[in-house]
Amino acid sequence: MTPLRVVQVGAGGMGRAWLGTVAADPEVELVGIVDLDLDAARAGAETAGDPSIPVGTSLTALAAETGAEAVLDVTVPVAHHPITLEALHAGLPVLGEKPAAQTVAEALSLAAAAESTGVLFMVSQSRRYNDRLVAFRQHVRGLGDLGTLSTRFAKAPHFGGFREEMDDVLLLDMAIHPFDSARYVLERDPVSVYCESYNPSWSWYRGDAAAAAVFTFEDDIRYVYDGSWCAPGAETSWNGDWRASGAAGTALWDGDHDPSSDLDGTPGSPAAADGVGEEIAGALSSFVRALRTGATPDGEVHGNIMSLAMVEAAIASTRSGQRVVIDEVLDRAHAEALAAERDDAARERLAAWGSVRNALTAAVPATG
Repeated sequence: MTPLRVVQVGAGGMGRAWLGTVAADPEVELVGIVDLDLDAARAGAETAGDPSIPVGTSLTALAAETGAEAVLDVTVPVAHHPITLEALHAGLPVLGEKPAAQTVAEALSLAAAAESTGVLFMVSQSRRYNDRLVAFRQHVRGLGDLGTLSTRFAKAPHFGGFREEMDDVLLLDMAIHPFDSARYVLERDPVSVYCESYNPSWSWYRGDAAAAAVFTFEDDIRYVYDGSWCAPGAETSWNGDWRASGAAGTALWDGDHDPSSDLDGTPGSPAAADGVGEEIAGALSSFVRALRTGATPDGEVHGNIMSLAMVEAAIASTRSGQRVVIDEVLDRAHAEALAAERDDAARERLAAWGSVRNALTAAVPATG
């Protein structure tokens, strides 16, 4: 089968990781690299193993020149909205790095644009692409009525650069991964959250690098997140340490190894589920498969917005000191998106939505 011809936008640190992944995937052909820094784009071509790959500063121009069929958006979050809009209006499907956009309002605008253009926009929520996470969900399914899911996350990375200057760095840059995984494991969506974020005295981050949050999910299930990015010693995996409790027992996953469950003294042995691949390589394969089959992939923008809404609601809670209802966050974002929207077709789509939650969930099929 002929490889999918893609242009990648963004050739920075994460961009280089994507370039290596694309080069290793026979189903994809990199035909161009876009970056405002042409030297970075040329260095990206070297990373991809072919210095002759065309580079440029304009997505539309380079896509037309190269006959690209899709776009990989690996830019910084502030650029996600304009880059994705440009691609969708050019008829080019987009696989973009998380988050979908800087804000829920911008993400709603992109969901409306995807509807109005009929072009796929998928967010690479890469840590959902983990076969051990899939296996953990299988164990959780065997617990009967669920009560609690929790994630403990403790790492101490010294990134340098923009992360160490961000506000709400843990919630904005990292917590969206476990929040999204919690939705996947529970197979339900969040209702509300109470969150406190803070910055320990020894933290090397300017913004809050630690947070504790309690989410209420549908069916009155609680999801508890306790995380820190300045926790040296006895660190967890990058996926965190997970525990689920239900009427029939408990399931555990350390984020790195195979999960397990204890059904009141009997080891759980759930049926195996199909593999999903690993991280960005898995996301890329899912994107290609969706374009070839018409299936809706995990990470399609409508479904992914709820994970971003969890982040925005957690930040709103830590600012106000109050429990925050997710639907109120969605409704405010919807009003902001309508007020800011400049594209008539997308505005018409936004205006036609009744309940934002219903508009988002109606576009996404049930997971297997």
